[in-house]
Parts: sequence; C-alpha cells; structure tokens
Amino acid sequence: MRNLTDFRVLTFDCYGTLIDWETGIWDALQPVIAANHRSDITRQPALRAFARHESRQEAETPHEVYPEILRRVHRSLAAELNLDTDDHLDSAFGASVPMWPAFPDSADALRSLAERFRLVILSNVDREGLAASNRRLGVDFDAVYTAEEIGSYKPNPVNFAYMLSRLETDLSLRDSDVLHTAQSLFHDHVPASRLGLGTAWIDRQRLSQGGGWGATAEVEARPITDFTFFTLGEMVEAVAVS
Repeated sequence: MRNLTDFRVLTFDCYGTLIDWETGIWDALQPVIAANHRSDITRQPALRAFARHESRQEAETPHEVYPEILRRVHRSLAAELNLDTDDHLDSAFGASVPMWPAFPDSADALRSLAERFRLVILSNVDREGLAASNRRLGVDFDAVYTAEEIGSYKPNPVNFAYMLSRLETDLSLRDSDVLHTAQSLFHDHVPASRLGLGTAWIDRQRLSQGGGWGATAEVEARPITDFTFFTLGEMVEAVAVS
C-alpha cells in the first residue's frame, strides 16, 4: 500500500466529485415537472432514471458534446416519466451545467491539495461547461481533458489512455505518479483500476456503507480502491498526516 504523498498528480472526475451534479440535475428537472403539474415525481427515482439514460446516450452518441447529450437525456427521461416536454425545456436542461453547484468542501480542499500535487481534470463534460464550473471552484488546474476533445465518454478506456499519454507529454508524469480521484465507480474507478492506476474513491453517496447509487450507473462488481473518503475534506486531512 502506497502513501497518499507518494503520488505526484491527482486526476479528478469533476461532476459528482467536485460539483454536486445530483442537486444540479434535480434542480434542472423542476421546470418540466412543474409544467406537467406532477407532485408524485421524487428525487431518487428520477436520478436513477437519469443514470440509465445518460450512460446509454453517451455510449450511443460519443461524438456529441455534453449539452446535446443532456438535451437528448431530458427528452427520453421525460418520456419514461410520462412528462410532456418541448424543445425549449430540453435545451434548457442541456444548458444547465453552469448552474450546478460545487460541493461545500471542494474549493478549499482543492486549494490545499494544490500545495502538494498537480491537479488535473478528466471529465465527460465539454470545455465550456467545465469552464463555468471551474469558476465555482476557483482553482487553476494543471491540465483539463474532456470528452469533447477525446471523442468518447468515460468509462471508455480510450479517455484514460488519452489522459495518460497527455500527462506524459505535457507534464512529464508517468502512470505510477497518478492517483485517480473520483466518486463514480462506473465512469471512473472500473476503468482506472483495469489500467492499474492508483485510485481514491470520494464516496459522497456512502455506497460503501449501503448508500444509494443516485445519478451514477451501477456496476455489478465494485472495484477495489486504494483509498476511500466520504468527502474531499477527509482526503485533505489524510494527506496532512501521511
């Protein structure tokens, strides 16, 4: 078992790890729910449905940018929930990423971690949406790699191979320097583990204690992660004593 401080770079998933995408998704669904006068639709079932539609849409249309993925997901999700929607509501949901809030601990934790590590983003969101989210985080990342430039979405291993190649070229970092830090087992930890990367699970949903999957697609077998924390703040505390 390596220590946290043995790694040189933290490669982050952003949404679900740094940005509270579940709150963002649920808030962005409110217009179509209100337009249909539906009080029976609740957060957790809606997020579970979102997880199914999002993972399917990313696999089916990997070259589409994330706002278009979200627009399509909104339409198919509305159909599943028996909600009437229209182009305006679909497009508004697709454009909602800049409104998604950061987790309360993200900004301070990132500033602390930047004193010890290089910080890198590997995200399924497009660069424009990610730039808006980063204004909430207030941190200068050393590199940002997105599905928009790669042409596919995590959990496709191509995304991780691209990141690792660019880390070597751009920052002279080796695979062994990387600690991939993420909430999603489906999008991040399964492919990262298969590539032999070090992994830190930010288990914000407390799945390891029986919590729910929320907006993240399920995996049949949970990968073993090197470190597990319930918040990014806990990770900062662990780095301080390692």
